[in-house]
Amino acid sequence: MKILILALSGIGDALMFTPALKLLRNSLPEVQIDALVMFEGTKDIYKRNPDINDVIYFNFLKEGVVRSLKFALSLRNKYDISINVYPSNRKEYNIINFLVGAKKRAATKYLRKDFQNLGFLNNVRVTEDDSRHNVSTNIMLCEKLLNKKFKEEPSMNFYLTNEDTNNAGSFLSSINIKENDLAVGFHPGSATIKNHAKRRWEPEKFARLAQLLIENHNAKILIFGGSDENELKEKINYQINSSHSFIVNNDNIAKTAAIMQRCNVFVTNDSSLMHVASSLKLKIVAILGPTNPNYIHPWKTEHQIVRLNLDCSPCFIYSPRPLICFRNDVLFKCIKELNVEMVYDAVLNFIN
Repeated sequence: MKILILALSGIGDALMFTPALKLLRNSLPEVQIDALVMFEGTKDIYKRNPDINDVIYFNFLKEGVVRSLKFALSLRNKYDISINVYPSNRKEYNIINFLVGAKKRAATKYLRKDFQNLGFLNNVRVTEDDSRHNVSTNIMLCEKLLNKKFKEEPSMNFYLTNEDTNNAGSFLSSINIKENDLAVGFHPGSATIKNHAKRRWEPEKFARLAQLLIENHNAKILIFGGSDENELKEKINYQINSSHSFIVNNDNIAKTAAIMQRCNVFVTNDSSLMHVASSLKLKIVAILGPTNPNYIHPWKTEHQIVRLNLDCSPCFIYSPRPLICFRNDVLFKCIKELNVEMVYDAVLNFIN
């Protein structure tokens, strides 16, 4: 038997499949389990994971329709089972899953826009539940595939090498962060596709939070994010205006994760690095606006969620539709009116 995991939707979603992956591997120790990915970060995570035999990388976004179809067809009939990780509510992912041609094609049945996104091309399905975490949905998919009930829901896994941790140690030494220092990590960015940048807390508020932590607790602030967020990180660091604030520039997700391990607290938007922090068992302050916290709250680690709990929230759903706010008073009020004091108090719960 050969199983193909289609982890095409990004780093956070790939990590949220790792508990199900662990259960699959424990149940089928001799089976070949491969992963198909299209982001470098996902490749870096999965190639370190001992539960995966081979990682197949293909950038469907850059290669275009014709080459992508040919590549998907090159995998046809090579696998007995294929699994679209949850969430992946796009017709393109369902078409790829169908073209691979596995006898059993697993994917979630979405509550919204499932038919339009060709969800019927999959033949092993569990129904989406807005009260259920993404990790649990992935585990239920695997339970249905194997016709068994698992007795546990494992933690997420991000395996780091000695080289990763040694590089992190060298970086931390270079900025003079000592063993007893209070280190607080920030991730002020998030995905930008489909208007998802509207989920971000304002950079000015991250800067003010950093100033409070430096002034009152002598904290060292580490600002994380990808190369596409360099301008954002520079802006926040400039506004903090302190020798206790440092930018972490690193495009390799494993090297970034190794540095994140040093953080006593990690303050983050709804983003892939929030899930990286969960897999590292960090203490997390998650700033959530339109996202359903049931779906994505930090998994199996200490965390505080900061949100306004508006009547209109959550409004972000798993659909190709761009994120839109329909309020008549303040657009994206759920994030715009979330103040610094609320987040600062949540951080204090961890550092006091």
